[in-house]
Amino acid sequence: MAEEFRVYWQPGCSSCLRAKEFLAARGIAYESINVRAQPGAMEELANLGAQSVPVVAQGGRFVFAQDLGDLARFVGVALEREVLPPAELVRRLDLILAATQRYLGQFPAAALTDGLPGRERTVLDLGYHIFVIPVAFLEAANGARLTFDYFERTPGPEMRSAEGVAAYGESVREALAAWWRTAEGTPLGTLDTYYGVHGAETVLERTAWHAAQHARQLMALLEQRGIAPDGPLGAAELDGLPLPEGVYDDEVALGPAAGG
Repeated sequence: MAEEFRVYWQPGCSSCLRAKEFLAARGIAYESINVRAQPGAMEELANLGAQSVPVVAQGGRFVFAQDLGDLARFVGVALEREVLPPAELVRRLDLILAATQRYLGQFPAAALTDGLPGRERTVLDLGYHIFVIPVAFLEAANGARLTFDYFERTPGPEMRSAEGVAAYGESVREALAAWWRTAEGTPLGTLDTYYGVHGAETVLERTAWHAAQHARQLMALLEQRGIAPDGPLGAAELDGLPLPEGVYDDEVALGPAAGG
């Protein structure tokens, strides 16, 4: 019998949750390995030749699971789906970034340093992370390599407030619009990423839904505090994006808000 699949993941990781949902929806059994909680898990990844999650492994083989096509091929299932055109993905991404700016301004200042479930990440870190996601794409589109290090960044001392991070987000939105004015109507080519070389349109789609999933998490954190999100994300922003069903991984409870 073939060895069972193993999924290496961490709490709050959008691609991790989607990979696990993808396997579960197809009845594919797997061992769930939370690298933040299970001793030796990161060493196992290193022995495979990986340093980031999500990773789906079977024996000594593995695949980075950021791309559903890669994951489908690895586990031997067919995948057919429609992808939104680049212009629409850029439009959706801008809407998601604008929503993130609004949501950050709704958190009480003291809540911005609250920790997130199972992660060494705060509410403010999460907002900043949402804006870094398109920065990683834009820099890769300009010839840089999209490395996992982008997603480990935290806001500097000049951005230790909702206003500071929202202002950074505005600069990112401007950069995205400027890039699209130049790129629209031209072949987008391929991008070099830490999970392989992929078509720029595929990476753009991942950028949009990755940011959207974390914005959904900000919404959940607001609602947890009894605050109605200002302009909640809905069909206009989310339809057609390959988002996970869940907002947070059901293996890590959201729990009561830190700090009351």
